[in-house]
Amino acid sequence: MASKNRPDRLQVGKNHSFWQSWLHAWNGLKTVVVEERNMRTHLVLGVLALLLGWWVNLTVNQWLWLCLVIFMVMLCEINNTIAENICDLVTGPHYHPLAKKVKDIAAGAVVFAAAFAVLVGLILFVPKLWPLLMAWL
Repeated sequence: MASKNRPDRLQVGKNHSFWQSWLHAWNGLKTVVVEERNMRTHLVLGVLALLLGWWVNLTVNQWLWLCLVIFMVMLCEINNTIAENICDLVTGPHYHPLAKKVKDIAAGAVVFAAAFAVLVGLILFVPKLWPLLMAWL
């Protein structure tokens, strides 16, 4: 029988409600933020990018691009964390070259997404900030 989210019993069955599923998902998000330093870094940089976007008055389309790359980087980081945890679960304390390969590929996806986010950020913000910088100098 399922635990109905009681902390004193482990759940082994299916979720019984939408809200139970929602609670598990929320706990997963909290876990990745608490346990993964890189996710916290992505969150802070994402919030800073959103604040900068508000300050420079991005258009609707620019907001869509900005939000897309922020969420893409965070999704890649979540998937990277999943890959690392599954590899650690399977290999335990032992080294396995295939586990390293999986972890490296997942980390590479985060770097790839972050590089795209930087490129989009440059395209969005340089034209808006360059005149301000020139006026200030």
